[in-house]
Amino acid sequence: MAITAKQVNELRQLTGVGMMDCKKALVECDGDFDKAIDYLRQKGQKMAAKRADRDANEGCVLAKSNGSFGAVIMLNCETDFVATNAGFVEFTNSIIDNAMAKGLKTKEEVLAMTIDGRPVADLITDQIAKIGEKIEIAHYEVVENAAVYAYVHPGNRMAAVVAMSKAGFDEVGHNLAMQVVAMRPIALDADAVPQEVKDNEIAVAIEKTKEEMCTKAVDAALKKAGINPAHVDSEEHMESNMGKGWITAEQVAQAKEIKERVAAEKLASLDMNMINNIAKGRLNKFFQENTLMEQEYIMDKMPVKEFVAKADKDLKCVAFKRLELGA
Repeated sequence: MAITAKQVNELRQLTGVGMMDCKKALVECDGDFDKAIDYLRQKGQKMAAKRADRDANEGCVLAKSNGSFGAVIMLNCETDFVATNAGFVEFTNSIIDNAMAKGLKTKEEVLAMTIDGRPVADLITDQIAKIGEKIEIAHYEVVENAAVYAYVHPGNRMAAVVAMSKAGFDEVGHNLAMQVVAMRPIALDADAVPQEVKDNEIAVAIEKTKEEMCTKAVDAALKKAGINPAHVDSEEHMESNMGKGWITAEQVAQAKEIKERVAAEKLASLDMNMINNIAKGRLNKFFQENTLMEQEYIMDKMPVKEFVAKADKDLKCVAFKRLELGA
């Protein structure tokens, strides 16, 4: 059966698949449009299976709010060329718009959701056939409260939604959403930071403090012996600096003995109460840098919690969700 250019173009308009693939589908299916569409879908499923193990690190991140309900979604693909394509961005918009209209709260619900009578999972397979790249919904997160605000950074690579306890503070809510995107907080406040994260930060802070105190003692001992600490801070530097004549072999041997002995002596005499207090201070600094309420507000020199309270003493930011490609 002869396939006309008009038939090929019509199938392309229906499916979005390339002209050559549409022509092949029509030829294989003797011009039957329904069978040709099924043929292309099966091709998409096979392509999806082949590309399942590919990395999809690019994509489109969008966030939206309808007032008291907000969502942020990440639809991944393989290349930036596809991610910035208007059709791909439109497809991402259609998913989040329909999901929000239905009040969906999980990625699983979104994948099972139907758009124009077809599950989103099948529509993604169609996109894979059309584009030729692995495509997947990596994340879908929601927040709900009296007022929800969304912010998408230009380029659609990062976005956030922020939930507030009271409505009517649009500027505050919008600016907090921008704060979340720009400053990458990991939690709302210190209480919301997982205990395992706190434990790890304390452990790292304790070891770092011990190391700094030992290093300070060693450097003081080296200087007292007439040795520049920078000349013996590594085996590589010792060899290099001996070759340059900056230090002798005897001084290298002396430096190694001092470093080992003084470090051991200092470590054995450290005041653990002082170490723990310094570690707690470092943990507090971690909270100031990484929790939304303790961070410095990007528009002014004050903590975010003070900025919120300044707008209304009873106003609270109760939740946020943030997504970023590559994070």
